[in-house]
Amino acid sequence: MKSDIFTKSSSLCPGLSLSQSIQLLFYVVSIALPGMVKGDEFQHWGHWRGHGGNSVSTTANPPTSWSETENVKWKVEIPGRGSGSPVIWENRVFVVSAVGGESASGAGGSAERGGKGGQKGKGGKGGRPSGALPKLSFHLFCFDRETGKELWSKVAVETTPHEGTHQTNGYASASPCTDGERVFAHFGSRGLFCYDFDGALLWSRTDFGEMITRAGFGEGSSPTLAGDKILVPWDHEGPSALYALDKKTGETIWKADRDEPTCWATPLVVPSGDGFQVVMNGQIKARAYDLETGKELWSCGGQTERPVASAVFSDGVTVIGSGFRGSFVGAFKLDGSGDIEGSDSVVWTTPDDAPDIASPMVSQGRLYFHKGKTGILSCLEVATGRVLFGPERIPGVNTTYASPVAAGGYIYMTDRSGTITVIKDGGTLEVVTTNTLGEGVDATPAPVGSELFVRGERHLFCLSE
Repeated sequence: MKSDIFTKSSSLCPGLSLSQSIQLLFYVVSIALPGMVKGDEFQHWGHWRGHGGNSVSTTANPPTSWSETENVKWKVEIPGRGSGSPVIWENRVFVVSAVGGESASGAGGSAERGGKGGQKGKGGKGGRPSGALPKLSFHLFCFDRETGKELWSKVAVETTPHEGTHQTNGYASASPCTDGERVFAHFGSRGLFCYDFDGALLWSRTDFGEMITRAGFGEGSSPTLAGDKILVPWDHEGPSALYALDKKTGETIWKADRDEPTCWATPLVVPSGDGFQVVMNGQIKARAYDLETGKELWSCGGQTERPVASAVFSDGVTVIGSGFRGSFVGAFKLDGSGDIEGSDSVVWTTPDDAPDIASPMVSQGRLYFHKGKTGILSCLEVATGRVLFGPERIPGVNTTYASPVAAGGYIYMTDRSGTITVIKDGGTLEVVTTNTLGEGVDATPAPVGSELFVRGERHLFCLSE
């Protein structure tokens, strides 16, 4: 194996011990190897959070400026509605959508309001649409990366959802994921579906039950691939759990029951000691589980209501935050056991400017996050919690659902209107460009190679110089 691969593995999580770096290397390579071409560069973005789960590409160099016509390599119309991010493997781009009569507004609609009840979509309270629920077809699309030509599309299931959703949310909000041989489309209560790269259905799981989400806000947690497993989060107002399934067969390997109400976070897998931990946000506690057994390893309270943001990781420390009806960001070592609140395993916490829907991002030991659902950005040092800059208002970014993403020394931040502002990836704020594509965007962009893939309200865009 070439020595520069070891360099790249350590650059994902600098500061790890040699044994941890080797573990991480084999974990990453087990997922990435089929897509490592052209000088061992990653030619894929197989998960909405990227290679290491921090929303960072270490190899991509996408453009920093574009318009509705400039630097648009191609765009294709996507029927239906979805805010799941595109995933890319070599020459294929995958995206999901719920197609049919929509009773809700698209991306860029009104922001979340309070309210209870209405879980059958009636009454229009709390930002939920009123009227009858639509019958929908839940699609997985596969496009040619070079041309945007549709290679195939599959309807996983046709059904009427059992409950309504927030008017700014749809029914295809979870991002797909892929390991280079299989692609997984998760439609929550409608099921998890595994296809090969030619679109043949390999297996499906439709027996998880029906989620009852807080205030009828709808579903949206994405699954995570980890070696031979696919991790499926299932937090709602009923019995909550985290599942680990065999990615080849769909069979349950373990199930960890969770004392948690609705949470929209996605699991993060991180190296720790001789193995790996699965870190999850939660309203009652942040928690970590052993990847092999599902055993709960540690937990810590302090989070706020209905968490959405997913955890990030740097140099043996995971950072977890939530910013709805309160504000909390905490950095935790992975060596704790049991309830670690108040222990040395808590590196630092802050009650200031925590993220809500958009997840934080970590690049080169720097933590970036928006305040609530706004465009106000803070940058902290992960190791100490020291503020590097912020909170600073980012021009063109007012309301955020999509998470920041980094590539090529830049950070891309997306407003729900479709404006994407690019800043330098560094410890001081330096705005580079502000761009628009002319339609709303709720999905996190995906940087791969020299391209940036953006799922808009109506189109999938490939941006390239």
